[in-house]
Amino acid sequence: MSRGTTHPTPTRPKSTNLMTLQDIFNELDISKSTWNDWKNKGRAPKHFKLPNGQVRVRRADFEKWLDCLMEVNA
Repeated sequence: MSRGTTHPTPTRPKSTNLMTLQDIFNELDISKSTWNDWKNKGRAPKHFKLPNGQVRVRRADFEKWLDCLMEVNA
């Protein structure tokens, strides 16, 4: 069995479907305190924390969350 054979590690391209909190703030024109208020009330879009502590929101989850807000307010 040859140990010299290596398999390339698949690399994932930098994902543009992940939004930073700053992306959210800019897109909605809100402040960090508004985000924190929504988060504490359970009204923020689905989000997750990376191992380095940064928060990300999947673009699809953000769009779905916005769609739900529009349906409720229609």
